[in-house]
Amino acid sequence: MNGRTRAGLKAYGLTPMMHNPLDCTFGYVKVRLAKLSDAAEIAAIYNHEVLYGVATFDLVPKSLEEQQDWLRDRSGALPCVVALNEDGTVVGWACLSKYRDRPAYGTSVENSIYVHQDHQSMGIGNLLLAELTRLADEYGFHSIFARIAGENLSSFTLHQKHGFELVGVEKEVGRKFGRWLDVTIMQRLTRRT
Repeated sequence: MNGRTRAGLKAYGLTPMMHNPLDCTFGYVKVRLAKLSDAAEIAAIYNHEVLYGVATFDLVPKSLEEQQDWLRDRSGALPCVVALNEDGTVVGWACLSKYRDRPAYGTSVENSIYVHQDHQSMGIGNLLLAELTRLADEYGFHSIFARIAGENLSSFTLHQKHGFELVGVEKEVGRKFGRWLDVTIMQRLTRRT
């Protein structure tokens, strides 16, 4: 199933099959709303990117308490979803966040997607983004923004697959690991049926 088809499905409770091209095996992944008990696994995935990657401009890892507080704020129309492998381990997570604080921006959101470093390129990001776009459409948001740091072609391609278009590049707005980083901005307008 492609992202557009899957976006029309409710992912909770399903165990969609994914293919692992690295070792030619099949596995099952379940996408569901995040629970407070997922905070440690979400933090571990995020903190790896804080310490070793450029997908986030955070420089200090989050503590368990900070991640729990962050999760408590993720409910209703601004949810966090997780992808679980067959043994129930969180292998990725994604969320919708406010785009900006001023009230007129209330119809727009920003997405974030993080996949565990050992589970990338297996279709998990695709499942997570399909669910986020479905939720954004369901909750009536007009547009979703993706802010992609560095030269992350896989994230760019993933968002493009789900109807996001390039709207601009912020040049050298972040500095991490001794180098300047651009941020690519993509946007998807809600599909009305």
